[in-house]
Amino acid sequence: MLQQTAHGFGAAALTALMLEESRGATATTDRSPLAPQEPHYEPRARNVIFLYMDGGPSQVDTFDPKPLLQAENGQPFKMKIQPTQFDNIGNTLGSPWKFRHYGESGLPVSDLFPAVAESADDLCVIRSMTSNFSEHTNANYFLHTGHGLQGRPSMGAWTTYGLGSECQNLPGYVVLNGGLIPPGGLECFGSGFLPATYQGSVFKNGSTPVADVVPREAIPEAQRRKLDLMRSLDQQILEQSGSDDAIESAIANYELAFRMQTAVPDLMDISAETKATQEMYGLSHDWKGTRSFGHSCLIARRLVERGVRFIQLTCPGGSGDRWDQHSNLRDGHEKNARSVDQPIAGLLRDLKSRGLLEHTLVIWTGEFGRTPFAQGNNGRDHNPFGFSLWMAGGGVRGGTTYGSTDEYGYHAIENRLEIHDLHATMLHLLGINHEQLTVRFSGRDMRLTDVHGRIVHDIIA
Repeated sequence: MLQQTAHGFGAAALTALMLEESRGATATTDRSPLAPQEPHYEPRARNVIFLYMDGGPSQVDTFDPKPLLQAENGQPFKMKIQPTQFDNIGNTLGSPWKFRHYGESGLPVSDLFPAVAESADDLCVIRSMTSNFSEHTNANYFLHTGHGLQGRPSMGAWTTYGLGSECQNLPGYVVLNGGLIPPGGLECFGSGFLPATYQGSVFKNGSTPVADVVPREAIPEAQRRKLDLMRSLDQQILEQSGSDDAIESAIANYELAFRMQTAVPDLMDISAETKATQEMYGLSHDWKGTRSFGHSCLIARRLVERGVRFIQLTCPGGSGDRWDQHSNLRDGHEKNARSVDQPIAGLLRDLKSRGLLEHTLVIWTGEFGRTPFAQGNNGRDHNPFGFSLWMAGGGVRGGTTYGSTDEYGYHAIENRLEIHDLHATMLHLLGINHEQLTVRFSGRDMRLTDVHGRIVHDIIA
């Protein structure tokens, strides 16, 4: 009615009034964009620790034993072979490691992970995951964002956008960089079209994991005055231009950075941790990779204690070419396992002993698996058709396996899952309906699971 009468001046006046009200709300509201949000329903998990095994661990050498591989080791591979990444196809390659049964559940785990195997009754091993991509960069984007091209928000960004964080002195989404940023780069941890506040904050190892964490001003009051001046200037621009994500995110990030100057040194100071705890994580191990990843795992537990919503760990360097063993499978996988086995086992035990595992969802996976036949003589090529991952805590049914691959471990044949299903189930455990967590962008409602994804209820306790 206002648009059609008085030449539309009524509608123009109302728009102006509403804009002034919006500006007033922006100017007077100090609510943090990371303030805790109500979930859609009662959550089973409050936090996520995502253990990213960059490069693609071999499912048939870790959590999916295949006796037929051993029986036909060195023989021509008998199944139809799909196009591979490097087209250097060898014979059937049996696993160099034995599998043993652990815990009351009798879960089979290879000798690569003797320490993690001690927590077998807490693990839910999914053997039927698949990916849509066989190349690292696109597979990494797909795993992290649900889309094979760069530019979409990562799962950590979606999680903090939907739930906020229980900690206001640290980022809601922290990436603990062990030394290897995956192919695809920082876009794997980006916020895409979500506000920049929700992107992953990359912490490196050491006492100063982020730049400028030590104030340069002689007294805190001087720094506070500078921040207040910047906020005032930015706020004036907002009042003139209206809502602007870059400016609003800058204001929020300046304030968060100020609080981090106190919170980060306290987080990284592990001197109060007992010697037994530090040794449990492998901090005195003779292998550098174990010490590095062990430190990241310990910091991950400390982040959970402080209420940080989503924590991701990347692999340490110095262990070969990530988990990407196109040759020298035994050497590369053993070095990578040596780096992560004891730290992950320590993390699981520590979380459980402190009563944190019940509400912390731990996920271990790479972007795809490896072929059951050799690349060349002693490596394995990329295999997106069926691979293994495991989950623990956060409402997951422990001591179980879900799905299966064929008798060679090549293709998922039972309860086949997609990355979208992993995302849907993760959000469900966090109390989020993945179909309702949407943002209008580019003319339609976007979500982490796109138009896909189903919750895997069978793995939920």
